[in-house]
Amino acid sequence: MASAQDHGSEAATYRLITWRLVPLLFAGYVACFLDRVNIGFAKLQMAAELQFSDAVYGFGAGIFFIGYFLFEVPSNLTLARVGARRWMTRIMISWGLLSAGFVFVDDVPWGPVSAAFGCTDAEFTFYVLRFLLGAAEAGFFPGVILYLTYWFPAHRRAEIVALFMTGIGVSNVIGAPLSGAILQFADGAGGLAGWEWLFVIEALPSIVLGLVFLALLPDGPQQARWLGDPQRAIVLSRLADEEAAKAGHRHTAAAAFADWRVWTFAAVYFCSIVCLYAVNFWMPTIVQEMGIDTGDYLRVGLVTMIPWSVAIGAQVLWARHSDRTGERRWHCIAGLGAAIAGLLLLAFGAGNAASLVGLTLVTVGTGCALTTFWTLPPAILSGAAAAAGIAWINSLGNLGGYLGPDVMGRVRDANGGDATMAFLLLAGLALVGAVLLLAVPAGRASGRSS
Repeated sequence: MASAQDHGSEAATYRLITWRLVPLLFAGYVACFLDRVNIGFAKLQMAAELQFSDAVYGFGAGIFFIGYFLFEVPSNLTLARVGARRWMTRIMISWGLLSAGFVFVDDVPWGPVSAAFGCTDAEFTFYVLRFLLGAAEAGFFPGVILYLTYWFPAHRRAEIVALFMTGIGVSNVIGAPLSGAILQFADGAGGLAGWEWLFVIEALPSIVLGLVFLALLPDGPQQARWLGDPQRAIVLSRLADEEAAKAGHRHTAAAAFADWRVWTFAAVYFCSIVCLYAVNFWMPTIVQEMGIDTGDYLRVGLVTMIPWSVAIGAQVLWARHSDRTGERRWHCIAGLGAAIAGLLLLAFGAGNAASLVGLTLVTVGTGCALTTFWTLPPAILSGAAAAAGIAWINSLGNLGGYLGPDVMGRVRDANGGDATMAFLLLAGLALVGAVLLLAVPAGRASGRSS
């Protein structure tokens, strides 16, 4: 009877934590991803108005991740030092302000500076703002992954990460029709183009949520006033047990960089992210090229919703199955397999239906792979090694976010808009990621083989 009561008390404690934290973190990630990828819709108007080629757009979309890479590890280490509440607030408000700053992309006279880089003023401003946006946002995602380790033991974490990561899909389900509607119906209002209104309107949630984080987000269980002492003791006890079980694992920041598994995880993540962002940043363009009228942006948004709507449910079900079975690695590999199938369909499939199915498979596959992937690094890392290792995996892997959109743009430019070779390259990288994951010894995330 006592054991059943203890189990019920523990389950109730984690339900409370989930309801208190996950909706807030989820809302932050929705706003974050909206500001990160709305450039895909803005491109439909902005590229023509500012005379951006596919190569210019692809490079600008991807350079976000160079700033992200450079500031990711320092950002996560700072979060571990100053606390999640203040640091998450700083991240969200700064990226919101920078996202709104894209309204000035055609208004900054760089003179000889842009000429020295072989760019127009608008192109150079575009590159600078995308780089700064990546630097400002650096730390949010790995910070959340680290933050969840302050609350949830490993066997509960995959579903929590999945719920959080569905923010990617939800931001697109909400953002795609919203962005399309802004482009179509706000164009010219107040003397601003539709793409300028898009950046201004979609930056506001990030700024507002930054203030909400400051008011509501506790740094950890000991700062959560809504936890009773018995509940806090349950959380801290479970985390202490898990840390004790990691005896012999890497604990220092320096040791994390010396661990070959960390580098292998980073390579796997890189291969996954290349596929995710190559398709994500170009999806509105691919959808428009399925035969939708050039000015029918709302319809582009509604069709773009479809792959992301499927991905939301798939990620949660995938993570629940992974948590229930305790298996992690093969779930991740299977997700990459679905993405490979989708990329091959985009390369060789004929017709609009094949393109839509291909986009859906890539979206679902990468989403499911990444959901289970993020249960793997914390199974081998703890302490300062977790903060540094998770950030390093995320920052190095996110360089794939630079490569993917840039390769798509360059291949399209060189082949008159045909992206077949780019899709084949992406499929090859996803296969490399799956093979690399087989090389990493499976950890034990929940007391079972993972």
